[in-house]
Amino acid sequence: MHAFIKLVAAVAVISSLSGCVVAVGNDDFDDDDDGNNWRKTQQYNQNYVSALKTGTDIGAVRQNLGTPAFSESFNKQGETVEVLFYRTHHSHSDGMTSKDECTALIFKRGLLVGWGDKAYQNL
Repeated sequence: MHAFIKLVAAVAVISSLSGCVVAVGNDDFDDDDDGNNWRKTQQYNQNYVSALKTGTDIGAVRQNLGTPAFSESFNKQGETVEVLFYRTHHSHSDGMTSKDECTALIFKRGLLVGWGDKAYQNL
């Protein structure tokens, strides 16, 4: 009788799984269905960054771009420097955002003083 119960349970599990579909390796599909629409976010970030002007308040940037992928804050010559990194270009199809896929936005006293690789390297 114990073996019969196991058999019935196994058949029920197999039957419930027979409708499963697994999609593998399609990196070109539209991400709207998975809630992680990084392409649209990345395009929005690119457009926003390209229209930035020095002196923009850090609060306005955070409000428009949301939470950065990375952030740093440190003191340099007695002044607090904040760096927010927002994803603006795709480099790796590894499911992770890395700093080399982001644009650095540099703030001093809460105001934007520069952005991009050169500005970040010159800190």
